[in-house]
Amino acid sequence: MTPEALNVMVTGGTGFVGFHTVRALVNAGHSVRLLVRSPEKMQRVFAPFGLENLPYIQGDITDETSVNHALKGCNAVVHSAALVSVHASDSEKVLNNNLLGTRLVLGGAWQRGIRRMVQVSSTTALFRRGVASVDEHSPLGTALSGYGRSKIECEKFVRELQSKGAPIYTTYPGSIMGPDDPGLSEAMIGLRTFLNTRLLLDTSSGIQIIDVRDLAQAHLALLERGGPPARYLIGGNYYSWPEYARLMKGITRRKLHRVSVRPGLLRAAGAIADVLSPFVNMDLPLSRESVSYATEWAIANDRLVKKTLSLEYLTTEKTLRDSIEWLYSSGHLSGKAKT
Repeated sequence: MTPEALNVMVTGGTGFVGFHTVRALVNAGHSVRLLVRSPEKMQRVFAPFGLENLPYIQGDITDETSVNHALKGCNAVVHSAALVSVHASDSEKVLNNNLLGTRLVLGGAWQRGIRRMVQVSSTTALFRRGVASVDEHSPLGTALSGYGRSKIECEKFVRELQSKGAPIYTTYPGSIMGPDDPGLSEAMIGLRTFLNTRLLLDTSSGIQIIDVRDLAQAHLALLERGGPPARYLIGGNYYSWPEYARLMKGITRRKLHRVSVRPGLLRAAGAIADVLSPFVNMDLPLSRESVSYATEWAIANDRLVKKTLSLEYLTTEKTLRDSIEWLYSSGHLSGKAKT
């Protein structure tokens, strides 16, 4: 534990990961300043937890002036803000926003001499076809477009800073689930879709789930620990799709519709969705990119972060139960949870 209280500037504080990381920091006694585009949203998100009066700077990660203002006087940074979309029509927007934001926030923090930084990346930055597993020594992935490409380009910039000694901890989460998701992220949309349809596709590979609360505790521990630059995979617990179906059946106590689908057919459906996405508003995380992740997932090896931080994950059963109960209680699903 660090002997000093931290004054942490957090980007993405009204997003899923940032919100839970802020709560973990405040509960540990640290000060937090948020960089937010909408103060009204910030106050709405944090008010139920008594944190609506947190200090903030109104601005955007792509605006250098507001980023510099937010960094002033801080001795730690969590950069979790990012556009997250697997739809092909959002590809260039996601890339430009995420790369510029990373350059301004982490590059600016390094120039100011800030010595404790966390960059929230994604296991998609290491994704490549034909690889069974990845760890901290794996090369960057091969995504050519979309969210994965944006994470790879951000990684290149951060790794250049790390090579110069910038004390940045990079975390690579898998599919993030849990309660209290301010914006309903991609994985939670997928869970909601499954609960609405009770349809689970049985195909190759599987899903790796990390509880957002575990991820937040890891970010807290890394900032308090400090030290030289390092990378940590925090993918979570892995389940093949048949294993996931059995787990969900036990949790929901409902009959599920399992449909066996060849990976190639799913990828074709994803490619069609890419073509249609500029013209059709789809409430499904369906694209060639998302299907590639779903059918060819490379399992993230979390051994290093567990050893370094003595970290024990919440059970996936608890993560899913809490996620489902929250989806119902928050009105994202109608009816009553059966967990």
